[in-house]
Amino acid sequence: MARWNHRLVSLHALRSCLGSGRPRQPSQTTLFTVKGLESVEERSVDSPQNYRRYKRRWVGLLAVVILNVVSGLVLVWFGPIANNVVEEFGFTLDQINWFGNVVNIVYLPSAIIVPYLYGRLGVRGTSYIGAVMFVISAWVRYAGTTKSLNQAGSFALIMLGQLIGGFSVPIFQVLVPSYSERWFDLQGRTTATMIMGLANPVGNAIGQVVPPLISTTRQSMLVMGIVFTAAAPIVFLVGEAPPTPPTFAATHKRPSMMSLVHAMFGRMSREEYTFMTVRQRIDFAVMVVVFGIIVGVINTFTILTAQQLGPYGYSADTAGLMGGTLLLVGLVTAAITAPLYDRVFTHHLALSIKATVPVMAACWLALIWEIKPNNEVALFVIMSIIGGTSLSLLPVVLELAVEITRNADGSSAILWLSTNVCGLVFVLIEGALRAGPDASPPLNMHHAVIFQGALVSTAVALVYLLEGKQTRRAQDEDMYKRDAEVLQQQQQQAGVAVPADEAEAESVSEHGVDSTNADSRLRPVSA
Repeated sequence: MARWNHRLVSLHALRSCLGSGRPRQPSQTTLFTVKGLESVEERSVDSPQNYRRYKRRWVGLLAVVILNVVSGLVLVWFGPIANNVVEEFGFTLDQINWFGNVVNIVYLPSAIIVPYLYGRLGVRGTSYIGAVMFVISAWVRYAGTTKSLNQAGSFALIMLGQLIGGFSVPIFQVLVPSYSERWFDLQGRTTATMIMGLANPVGNAIGQVVPPLISTTRQSMLVMGIVFTAAAPIVFLVGEAPPTPPTFAATHKRPSMMSLVHAMFGRMSREEYTFMTVRQRIDFAVMVVVFGIIVGVINTFTILTAQQLGPYGYSADTAGLMGGTLLLVGLVTAAITAPLYDRVFTHHLALSIKATVPVMAACWLALIWEIKPNNEVALFVIMSIIGGTSLSLLPVVLELAVEITRNADGSSAILWLSTNVCGLVFVLIEGALRAGPDASPPLNMHHAVIFQGALVSTAVALVYLLEGKQTRRAQDEDMYKRDAEVLQQQQQQAGVAVPADEAEAESVSEHGVDSTNADSRLRPVSA
């Protein structure tokens, strides 16, 4: 395997019988290790690794989806009803924007802490913390709607509820690529990441559409409290890890956040699994910037939708539907494209990104001229295209980052952290770019829309610096081939004949690996 240094650790005799009843003669066996990892990476090359898929992976996936959908409500719930909240509670628009900003702020330290919690408490233990925060945040937020409270008291309690809820968001969002890696094989990882990765944007979409449909702001927060409380017990369905891994990548111990930091600064030996070349470090840095800008702009738009469209005569319902259209069309497009990335464009993730982003940039620029009165049809079309091009790439970027870093938790945390930093900064900047009450129309955000278009165009230009070599997939495929070759040698030495056509069929049916001597012992089988 490329870039792997194999070291002779020991010699031992292997006696086994593979169907023929004849004992094998003792033979030398080379063991190999990957420095710095305590996992099954030390094993005999004469002992092929078994890989399995478990049906219960879908139960855990469904649980992660629901938890991410619910956590996605926190960021945008107040965006489409901002003007209604002003009338009902007397808050200013800038104060309401801070209900979204505080989620972005608490995400910053949380995203750094969450990978550490995964390592110390495991996925389940960390998820329990997120579920408790769900319930507490929901009812603290609702307590802020009590009519006996003054304006300052209501604002403080709603803000505190948003703060606590914000801590729960990265717990379930950062988990996504790691869960895919632990439970799904090569032909299912991208699809699994798509399903779970887009759950949070689906929550954003629901948070755009539902609040305007509820009669009052107080009732909308009661509904939010009930939803959060009902979703909390679902956390018990999230699995830690399967007994037998589905791929070679899943055999490794979870790399820490610090291992990614060391790799990015070139302080890691080439022998270590998460070692990154200079080219890979540049690629990941580019991805962090691009992902942060594009998703940050989308998050900012979902928070400020009513404020950007309201001055031109669009109601809160229409603004919410436009934001929801962006996110829901993106979900449908991703559902269609993710299986293609798993089976057709398997080795071309970076090329797919480069081919898609110009269309997205053109649409963000088009908003500069298309946000005007009585232009609903054009705006809905633009929202659909933006959603289809941007959100369908979200799981692709998350997967490509793991391919480059071989650190699912760390890369996911850094990518999502960058989106929240950018989202926070962009909301503040765009709020400052709002026109005054004497402008035409009053309080319009035309300059903010120009700012969005310029940012996305800059990010798209940076995409073409990306090489995007899929190192993790190459290592997985190499290990499948290695194990197939070893197994064939064992069978030959044991006198077991393997028909060529049968072996070839077994090798390519599950993994898309061009090895002509695989066996059911190497196939991930459902259990």
